[in-house]
Amino acid sequence: MAQASSIEWTEYSWNPVTGCTKISSGCQNCYAERMAKRLKRMGNERYSNGFDVRMHSDLLYVPLKWRKPRLVFVNSMSDIFHENVPEEFIIEIFKTMNACPQHTFQVLTKRSRRLNKMSGKLNWTNNIWMGVTVENKDNIFRIDDLRKCPAKLKFISCEPLLGPLNNLQLDQIDWVIVGGESGPNAKPMKKEWAVAIRNLCEKKGVPFFFKQWGGWDRKACGRILEGEVWNQMPQLAHESQLIL
Repeated sequence: MAQASSIEWTEYSWNPVTGCTKISSGCQNCYAERMAKRLKRMGNERYSNGFDVRMHSDLLYVPLKWRKPRLVFVNSMSDIFHENVPEEFIIEIFKTMNACPQHTFQVLTKRSRRLNKMSGKLNWTNNIWMGVTVENKDNIFRIDDLRKCPAKLKFISCEPLLGPLNNLQLDQIDWVIVGGESGPNAKPMKKEWAVAIRNLCEKKGVPFFFKQWGGWDRKACGRILEGEVWNQMPQLAHESQLIL
């Protein structure tokens, strides 16, 4: 539940919470749900209830044991701000992140309204990156909620990108990820949608990361956009400390 990750924009995943429920179009082909079902069939006890939301108290303090700096995706198998996750548990997750300044933690949510509601109760140390998923124009409101958050670094994940984001505003945004939908029945991502976001990031000086084209076989489709691999990222927390 705390292991090396195959996700291109991170290094490790840490899952003190697992399970989720669908709330928008970007959830339709959820990779985490497919993985949870597979792990249940394999007899993994943590997924004995499939993709139901579940807290794992024994995993809350795992990052405290890591000495070497890590880039960590928090709850890759869930949404930390899911309505079934108690506030007290979310606060404990943040306390662990606060106590590990050598690591950089990437938190991503579709539940920006609860993020907005809870953000004043959380300690936003410099090593916590907060992001929201924006898969189409119907969910641009999540960026407005993100801007109200005290996080030092804010990012947007446009994955799966399911439509054009013509009115995307990047003020107060420090990083943008773009990727197509993957897995069974994946909906195609048009090149012009991704290029438009890339061009806007270049214009605004915002790091741009192109994760994948998606499709049934995402590795076969690759990660090249207009002849380049786009791996731009913000500065990591521990790198910033070294400069200081």
